[in-house]
Amino acid sequence: MFLTLPNAITVLRLLGIPLFLYLLLVSGQDLAALVVLVLGGGTDWLDGWVARRLGQQSRIGELLDPVADRLYILATLAAFTAREIVPWQLTAALLARELVLLVALALLRRVGYGPLPVHYLGKTATLVLLAAFPALLLATAVPTATGWADPLGWALAWWGLVLYWAAGVLYLAQTAQLLRREGGRA
Repeated sequence: MFLTLPNAITVLRLLGIPLFLYLLLVSGQDLAALVVLVLGGGTDWLDGWVARRLGQQSRIGELLDPVADRLYILATLAAFTAREIVPWQLTAALLARELVLLVALALLRRVGYGPLPVHYLGKTATLVLLAAFPALLLATAVPTATGWADPLGWALAWWGLVLYWAAGVLYLAQTAQLLRREGGRA
C-alpha cells in the first residue's frame, strides 16, 4: 500500500531535495539549507521507525527509502562540490560506488532478481554520511562553528566513505553469489 504515513515521510524527504538545492545553490541561504538537510537526514530514520511501529512496512517503502537516500547523498555531493565545500575526489569516490552497484543491479535484473535487501552496513554508511554533510555545511555557514564542525564533518565523511565502499563490497559479493547460482541453473 502506497498511502501510508512512512511513505508520506519518504515522499516529503524527496521533495526536500530540490528545496535544499535551491536554498544552497540559488538563493545562498546556507542556514535554511542546513535545516532542510538536517530534516532530510532525520526523516531517513523516522520513516523506518514509523513503519515498524505502525506495522506499515511495504515493498514500495523498501524501494523508495534507499532511492531517497541515494538522491539526497548525490544531490548534496553535487551541490557541495559546486560550492567547493567538498573536493571533487570525494564526490567521485562516492559516485563510483553508486555506478558499480548500478551495474550490479542491471546484471541481477537480467537474471530476474530485483534490488538486494539493504544491509546494516549500508544503513550505517548512509547515516554517517548524512551526519557528515550537515557538519560540513555548518562549518561553512557559521564561521564560529568551523573549529569543531569542520573536523567533525571531515572525520564522519571519510568514515562514511570507507563504510559506503565496505557495504558496496558486501553487495557485490551477494551479487556474485546470486549470479553464480543462476549460472549453475543454465
